[in-house]
Amino acid sequence: MDILKRIAELKQKPGFKDNVGMILIHNGTVRSWSRKDKKTVVVLEVTPDLEKIESIRRELLKREGIFDIITEAKTGKFHPGDDLLFLIVAGDIRENIKPVLAELLDRVKSEAITKKEIMAN
Repeated sequence: MDILKRIAELKQKPGFKDNVGMILIHNGTVRSWSRKDKKTVVVLEVTPDLEKIESIRRELLKREGIFDIITEAKTGKFHPGDDLLFLIVAGDIRENIKPVLAELLDRVKSEAITKKEIMAN
């Protein structure tokens, strides 16, 4: 995802100037180590449930102060440093935006993404 391009497109939407005071972005990347045991990860296989992600996005879009939510989850095999997941939440004030980004991230990761780490020998 070209984040700057997506933000520029977002700013062109009708109502943006009247309804948005904050844009928060999550750019998830592949770590070179496992959370479980700190072993070295050489490849991460990722399978997102895109329908579930869209369902979560639509649900959270109804929250107070939320103008728009953009998601992009990649599928396939990735190496440390590669981009995996982009989440953009735009809305009125931080008290409304921060919890939505946090919930979106937590739910997408726990409900809609399957990962398999391939470790170094």
